[in-house]
Amino acid sequence: MTSSVAFTPPTAPTPQAAEAFNQANAAYRAGDWMAALAGYSAALGLQGQFADAALQRARCLVALGRTAEAREAFAQTLRLDAQHYSAWLEAGHLCRQQGVLQQAAGAYARAMAVAPQRHEAALALFRVLAQAGQAEPAEQALAQALSNAALLGPARLLDVQRRAARYRLEGGDAAGAQALLASALRSHLLAEGDEAVNDRAELQIDLGEALMRQGRPAEGQALLSQASGATRESTLARLAELSYRHNLWAEAIAVCRRNLALHPVSPQAHWNLAQLLTECWQMEEGLRLLTRAEALAPMPGATRLRASVASRTGDADAALAHYLAEARAAIHRSSGTHELASSAAMCALYSDRLSSAEVAALHRELFAPLSEGARARASFKRAPLAGRRLRVGLVSADFHHQHPVNLFMQPVLRELDRRSIELSCYFVGVSHDGQTQLAQARTEHWVEATYLNDAQLAGRIDADQIDVLVDLSGHTGQQRMALFGRRAAPVQCTYLAYPGSTGVPTMDWMLTDATVTPPGSESLYSEQLWRLPGQVFCYAPEEDYVLPPMPDSLAARPLTFASFNNVPKLTPSTLALWAAVLAAVPGSRLLLKAPSFGDAAAVKLFGDKLVALGVAPERLEFRGPVGLADMMAEYADVDIALDPTPYNGGTTSLQAMWMGAPVLTLEGGHFVSRMGASFMRNAGLDDWVAQDEADYIAMARRMAADRPALLALKRGMRQRLLARPAWDVQAHTRAMEAALWGMASEGLDKQDDPEIQS
Repeated sequence: MTSSVAFTPPTAPTPQAAEAFNQANAAYRAGDWMAALAGYSAALGLQGQFADAALQRARCLVALGRTAEAREAFAQTLRLDAQHYSAWLEAGHLCRQQGVLQQAAGAYARAMAVAPQRHEAALALFRVLAQAGQAEPAEQALAQALSNAALLGPARLLDVQRRAARYRLEGGDAAGAQALLASALRSHLLAEGDEAVNDRAELQIDLGEALMRQGRPAEGQALLSQASGATRESTLARLAELSYRHNLWAEAIAVCRRNLALHPVSPQAHWNLAQLLTECWQMEEGLRLLTRAEALAPMPGATRLRASVASRTGDADAALAHYLAEARAAIHRSSGTHELASSAAMCALYSDRLSSAEVAALHRELFAPLSEGARARASFKRAPLAGRRLRVGLVSADFHHQHPVNLFMQPVLRELDRRSIELSCYFVGVSHDGQTQLAQARTEHWVEATYLNDAQLAGRIDADQIDVLVDLSGHTGQQRMALFGRRAAPVQCTYLAYPGSTGVPTMDWMLTDATVTPPGSESLYSEQLWRLPGQVFCYAPEEDYVLPPMPDSLAARPLTFASFNNVPKLTPSTLALWAAVLAAVPGSRLLLKAPSFGDAAAVKLFGDKLVALGVAPERLEFRGPVGLADMMAEYADVDIALDPTPYNGGTTSLQAMWMGAPVLTLEGGHFVSRMGASFMRNAGLDDWVAQDEADYIAMARRMAADRPALLALKRGMRQRLLARPAWDVQAHTRAMEAALWGMASEGLDKQDDPEIQS
């Protein structure tokens, strides 16, 4: 917003304008934005100087997402009444939402000048100045906000302290947030009554999060434990969500159960527990609670939750049908809920019935709309590459313990050549732990971007002059595909998290290798393919996982096949194939390990499926989740890992190989079903790569028959890997750097070409 607005004294509305205004207000209160917009426009038509109608019209346009018109409507309001505090304040909010920070700050400053005794604009100015990196004026604005709020009493001061702490936490200043929250909590300790207990719990939750974000989990968890004495439904829901986010699953479930006991007729309490239980692989109880929630009130997310359960219990096609129905309806409504499309895309990778070409076509169908109206590549202006470092941005939510993206990227961050690459990480996640801090320490510029919307984040990325923006999420959780769809950098690349094409037209490149995307497969990918030498994923764990003992007696025990893959990969074709393997190798066993097998219902479901395929129950073993180190140790019980199809193991296969278990894999038609072939071929173990199901079964029989040779392979597996180029993380990082430079050289050369439009 501009701050040069002439003052026009407000004029009282005519009776006709007032009547139209009141009717519009009724529509506004009912949430009928279009009717309200028409009414306020009518009131302005009847009384052109009606500032309040102009403001309400601007609010309707904001609610409808018509931001350009809303900004002009705020400007119109301020031309009518330059002393309108709310108009300046809300114009600032809109500018901040659009990522126009300087204009937002100007609007907030004008609001403060209009009403210096108010605290809202000062607090908003603190937020936007801190976001812009202007620390000193930000703190001055905060001091004024706190001073003004204190004059209104303890409750208002507490609210401002909490909000300011949240803004500090959003920006990554956990220590600053802690200072504000600790002060607020000290002031609140003597307050009494039920509401005081709940307000105190809110502070304890916030302070606990600030402490955990600083790597002080014991102190943070102690505060969360204190907060569990709350009784307010929303407070307990926040506590459960934060606990789950920090991998305190059991504690989160306990809080949700207490919340439901305190609020037994609340549909939201039923829903929260149902959702959490399904996330924690307790499907049967989760679905029962979902049914109860639906009996109490409509649950808009019920179809999605049932789709998630279907996927997690191995019925990818049922899940795909659920997600596709909602995703296509959303596309038809132009509602922009691309997360549904991402869920459908993920399910398609697991499907037994879709061909590689059909999966590719579905991705293109679902995500073509994301790039409608995208920014043109030619509109980005970057300095010539010669004589400077390449500015690379990573967008990820997954730098935290045990996540595959974190496991693969930490060594790359460690080895990256900062003389060649200037690296920024835009962290959009909600889980923080020691691994998050390690990634931050290894990154030159770390931006806490979780609470930035796509427009704000795109503005920041452009301000940082990023040359190549790398997506590390694909269509997995907490992704920012819409950001890439609208184009946030002149060159955009996807890598690591999603084993296939994104289908997004403005995603320029995909980092890959020659096995997962062999020459001739280009039509399956909407991106250009940049093939790394060796393999696309380099497994170089930083934690020391001790190899299990491998005495000669291992060759005499019953042979154990195993899979440690999540259950969505256990498709009907995979289970049938593995049942045939067990039939071909008499006396062998199958060990299945996955998070869902902590749930007895999931064990029974998959046990029954395999028994129906002719597998005796005594040949099956199911294991649930444990910590990563303990999971790696369990490979001592595995002789041969079986790769699922069509969605191969990724991290699980590389972990199995690292711990001495070779992987029998079936080479499929696209990226997701060729990962195992890439791993085994790069390890020099081509004879473990089957071309069809009969070949897979014959290989299993042959490898199981020569136990001494199998044991010798297991004993030498890690040294074999360490001697291969594909496991050399320094060489892998150099290849990635060369790829990024190559993409930039080609992409930035095109930025001045008027024919290159995105």
